[in-house]
Amino acid sequence: MADSLSYDILGAAIQVHRELGPGLLESAYEACLCRELALRRIDHQRQLALPLLYRGMAVDCEYRVDLIVGNLVLVEVKSIARVLPVHRAQVMTYLKLLKLNLGLLINFNVERLSLGISRIVMG
Repeated sequence: MADSLSYDILGAAIQVHRELGPGLLESAYEACLCRELALRRIDHQRQLALPLLYRGMAVDCEYRVDLIVGNLVLVEVKSIARVLPVHRAQVMTYLKLLKLNLGLLINFNVERLSLGISRIVMG
């Protein structure tokens, strides 16, 4: 289920990138991706608070994940010159904290979106 959903998400992201191209802020891509998901009737949540428990206590540190799609796939939106290992680690940590198995790290600041997609699977 998450695999087929990831294809739908990537299709929406490709459409956004085709229309806008590279060079905008992450917030613009995130908003447009949400609009594209809504147009495709794909359930998603934006800027969801990330619960962080440390030794049994909730820690209020206001982390937010960009998107959760279909309650199955985490989407982290970037618009950066180059994806670094720390960005992949961020997605892996979010997946672990949310107990999700699939994350998409999408960097819109590339000439072809296929060059900016990282699929991260846990477990």
